Amino acid sequence: MTAAAAERTIPAAAGRLTPDAPLAPLVWFKSGGSAEWLFEPKDADDLAGFLAALEPDVPVMALGLGSNLIVRDGGVPGVVVRLGKAFAAVERLDEVTLRCGGGASGILVSSTARDAGIGGLEFLRSIPGTVGGFVRMNGGAYGRETADILVDCEVVLRSGERKILSRDDLGYTYRHSALPEGAVVIAATFRGHPNDPAAISAEMDRIAEAREASQPLRTKTGGSTFKNPTGDKAWRLVDAAGCRGLKRGDAQVSEKHCNFLINTGSATSDDIEALGEDVRRRVKETQGVELEWEIQRVGVAK
Repeated sequence: MTAAAAERTIPAAAGRLTPDAPLAPLVWFKSGGSAEWLFEPKDADDLAGFLAALEPDVPVMALGLGSNLIVRDGGVPGVVVRLGKAFAAVERLDEVTLRCGGGASGILVSSTARDAGIGGLEFLRSIPGTVGGFVRMNGGAYGRETADILVDCEVVLRSGERKILSRDDLGYTYRHSALPEGAVVIAATFRGHPNDPAAISAEMDRIAEAREASQPLRTKTGGSTFKNPTGDKAWRLVDAAGCRGLKRGDAQVSEKHCNFLINTGSATSDDIEALGEDVRRRVKETQGVELEWEIQRVGVAK
């Protein structure tokens, strides 16, 4: 913990507060430093009260399943908020609508929708994240994205204020939203359409099989590394630049799907991020396209 962090007064909370909490076990790459503080709130009131009492200059970041994240080796300053079981409930509001906690997984949401005969949410089966991450990043796959199904979301702002934001309030573009800095998504309302559970199940199975066949799911990875440029695919550009299998230490461009970076052993986050920058440079030099990171990179370098 930095000297400045040690001097901070951290508010009391009903949930769990852990200083110098290692984040590597909580992210898919299994690399990176610690959070100055990891906060796992008891409920929404606990989170709101804590953020309202927290010194305004202390940064706050929400952490879901850590599947699309590089935590730099120097760690994350301020408070990392991780939503637990209290935020993972999914309930049916009507024939086509679900209210989902910000900590609910894509598998839970899509399975609940299937059982309720609600179609249109099958793609969430393929995204290894939580509702909060989907809302923040306009998460998507297989031709669908969060903007297609979101009605509204409930957030706790950095000030501690609870607020309902509509889909239009979020200003969605490809893998991006205008969610305010430090805001934590605690719930979202998703709307689909009526469909037969058997047909929904078949589509979910198709998606799962396609994902298994094409992506390095059984490795330490971070999902899609770069955004797809308009009219092209990031993986094709990476492959055309000769980067399939490229290594830096124990970090490697996956040979199975070259828009995935993998940790083949004990890669540092610096190895992984530097490899990604190597790929971006080679694609720019050989293909004339500047790839944008899709993976979120947070914290400070060591």
